[in-house]
Amino acid sequence: MTTPFSQHIEFPVAGMTCAACSTRLEKNLNKLPGVKAAINLASEKAHIEFDPAQSSPNELVQAIRKTGFSVPDQEIVLELEGMTCAACATRIEKVLNRIDGVSATVNFATEKARARVAPGTATLESLIAAVAKAGYGAHESLGTSRAEEKQRRAAAYRKELRIFWIAAALTLPLVAQMGAMFFGHHEDILPRWLQWLLATPVQFWAGKRFYVGAWHALRGGGANMDVLVVLGTSMAYFLSATITLFGLEQHVYFEAGAAVITLVLMGKLLEARAKAGTSAAIEELLKLQPKTAHLERDGQVIDVDAASLKLDDIFIVRAGESIPVDGEVIEGGSSVSEAMLTGESLPVTKSPGTKVFGATQNQDGMLKCRATGVGAHTVLAGIIRLVEQAQGSKAPIQRLADIISGIFVPVVVSVSLVTFGLWWSLGGEFTPALINAVAVLVIACPCALGLATPTAVMVGTGNGAKAGILIRNAEALERAGKIRTLVVDKTGTLTEGRPTVTDIVAAAHSSPGQVLRLAVTLEQGSEHPLAKAVLARAAEADIAPDTIAGFSAITGKGVQGKVGGRLYWLGSPAFFIEQGLKTDEAAIAALQQEGKTVIAIGDEQGVLGYLAIADTLRASSARAVARLQTMGIEVVMLTGDNQATAHAIAAQAGVNRYLAEVLPQDKAAEVQKLKAQGAVVGMAGDGINDAPALAAADVSFAIGSGADIAIEAADITLMRNDLSSVADAIDLSRATLGKIRQNLFFAFIYNTLGIPLAALGMLNPVIAGAAMAMSSVSVVSNSLLLKRWKTK
Repeated sequence: MTTPFSQHIEFPVAGMTCAACSTRLEKNLNKLPGVKAAINLASEKAHIEFDPAQSSPNELVQAIRKTGFSVPDQEIVLELEGMTCAACATRIEKVLNRIDGVSATVNFATEKARARVAPGTATLESLIAAVAKAGYGAHESLGTSRAEEKQRRAAAYRKELRIFWIAAALTLPLVAQMGAMFFGHHEDILPRWLQWLLATPVQFWAGKRFYVGAWHALRGGGANMDVLVVLGTSMAYFLSATITLFGLEQHVYFEAGAAVITLVLMGKLLEARAKAGTSAAIEELLKLQPKTAHLERDGQVIDVDAASLKLDDIFIVRAGESIPVDGEVIEGGSSVSEAMLTGESLPVTKSPGTKVFGATQNQDGMLKCRATGVGAHTVLAGIIRLVEQAQGSKAPIQRLADIISGIFVPVVVSVSLVTFGLWWSLGGEFTPALINAVAVLVIACPCALGLATPTAVMVGTGNGAKAGILIRNAEALERAGKIRTLVVDKTGTLTEGRPTVTDIVAAAHSSPGQVLRLAVTLEQGSEHPLAKAVLARAAEADIAPDTIAGFSAITGKGVQGKVGGRLYWLGSPAFFIEQGLKTDEAAIAALQQEGKTVIAIGDEQGVLGYLAIADTLRASSARAVARLQTMGIEVVMLTGDNQATAHAIAAQAGVNRYLAEVLPQDKAAEVQKLKAQGAVVGMAGDGINDAPALAAADVSFAIGSGADIAIEAADITLMRNDLSSVADAIDLSRATLGKIRQNLFFAFIYNTLGIPLAALGMLNPVIAGAAMAMSSVSVVSNSLLLKRWKTK
């Protein structure tokens, strides 16, 4: 009997390292009833057909986990259709978050939903179905090229523009008649049948999108801006049509409904045009990517599409050209401008063995490179992903606007009904009561509330990317502006991060050569900056390491190992004191007072000598610290160095508060202590030992040249190796927050003043519609002013 496989599901699987892993997992899954599984080791995915009556998705996940592998959460990005205001975004977000195992955010500005889906719960199809049930359209974001996306949006914009101009041409005669009334001409200039004829296509053809949007929203159990527009304009239209049809001696309001629809269409066009400008930063980055690459194959150089380059391909970059992908120089030398990555205007010298990055500009000389990162795995692609992720995230400051958007439309409809009831009951006239109720409906605008935060975030994060400041999410962008204490690691953050051996002091029974040989033997293979300084000095002296056995590291203190059968130690003077060995305190103090780090080398019989290592202060550090202090931020330096060295570096940098001899595992605890004092604490670092402290801080900054683990742990990555980038990031955060507050103020004050004025009969529906159309445009335009922000 054949098993019916009625459903298909795909899981990403983490932890598979070889073909045996995938075979074992496939075998275990196929043991489940009603399951047919195929594992793709290359893509690390499990493709499973199954009968839900016999095995559930959760059982499939459990089987994968029992086999020893993990199933990470899946991120699904949906392109949304039919959203017209913030209330739409709020409703879709609520609908998605009601699904078990789903955590979703919806961005009205980008028209996208990002959902994190727990394994074995929801599927892409179920998410799309939930959005459809709510009255909107959705499809998976397939990562179409920006060129295709731009063409699609341009085509949609042209179509909307054509509809607007036709609506405007039909509305203009109606508005002209209304204008004549202001000059005392109270008789109809246009016959009423002609007014009806002009208004009808505007109401039902140009305004079709509002009727469709309102129907979808109401069918899904919600209400949005379309409902307000449809209610208001339909009341004016049908009242006028009734008066015309029965020949009643009352004024008609065809111009009100037609003008409101035309003005709202104009507002949407201007809004779309302004929103397109918020992602200009990414567009500018993408323009730097060359379309063609010079590929070397079989001794010949041929021109190929840059997107077709593969790992380990050899390519040539001539003077004045952009580098197509990430790579490593294997021949030649040149200067390369990396301003688009780091914001640093000075070119970087490239020679064999150095890295180059896609879309950076080769200035002079020719480079032959080997491709090390192509497609989605280049630094530029990573920057774009991070910026898009940040632009799609939601800042905490937006929560209030979301709450209000969720109840906005029902409240406005209620106010409109109360306005109609009071005007009719107190004034006794139906028509003025209806027109004032219409004005309330058409002036209310939840769109401005929905655009206030995301448009500012989009411009802010885009500006940051151009300046080499990569912001992980909107929450980090918001918190950065509130920092009052910044903790900085000394090595690689305040200093150059390239220590050099300045002094070798040998004990009486030893020699400088012996001390250096033992040091390089104990430090061989280490990636620590101090170890690299020792290795570099030994290489200069042409001293090779000896064979070592029984090597072990004592975290934050030193290392030990056997050389020639004897046990040796290398580490801080304090480490030797712990071993019960005497140190030369006077010699150590003299070196430390010069800001040098001292490490000792010795055996069980005593100290054999000392190495003094200095890491010079970055030229910009003192200026950056002073700038941070003028911004009201206290700078605190953490270092594993002794008090004397820490004091010397702190004095040079202008840091008033520092903590010395802090072990890597204790840095996070020190950050927690500062947070306990009530301040918002930021942390800037670049090394692996900084990762716990970065994670503990309210906002973390990773220097871009640092370890990958530090960058992964950070909220904000700085592509420039300069502490002034932290000040720039905080300044950008404050500028963005300022724009968000301005936008929210405009949106709130507009609705707070506009709705009461309309209810009191002080606003004509046409003027109310124009004000509503312009409110969203003003918010987006205000966000675009952030483009003027520059690094200092």
